[in-house]
Amino acid sequence: MAIENSDVGPVEQTVQGWQDEIEERVRRVRTGSMARILKMARKPSKQEFRQTIIVCGIGMFILGLIGFAMLVLMDNILPSFFDWLTKT
Repeated sequence: MAIENSDVGPVEQTVQGWQDEIEERVRRVRTGSMARILKMARKPSKQEFRQTIIVCGIGMFILGLIGFAMLVLMDNILPSFFDWLTKT
């Protein structure tokens, strides 16, 4: 697929080479071992999509809660603890 015109510069030839490589990779995906996976993939039902959203939301909420607890711990409790430790 390379351009064989002498009017193109080195930049265009480089970019065309990149595009040819990308197109070749896409062709290999369509015929390789990934093709089976892509053929088996399907659009999730509304119920599956909703469950995924709920589970991800719960996970994000829990991670946020852990981060907030660590922030409160580091800002309020740990400084006074280290001050108590370093007092001589």
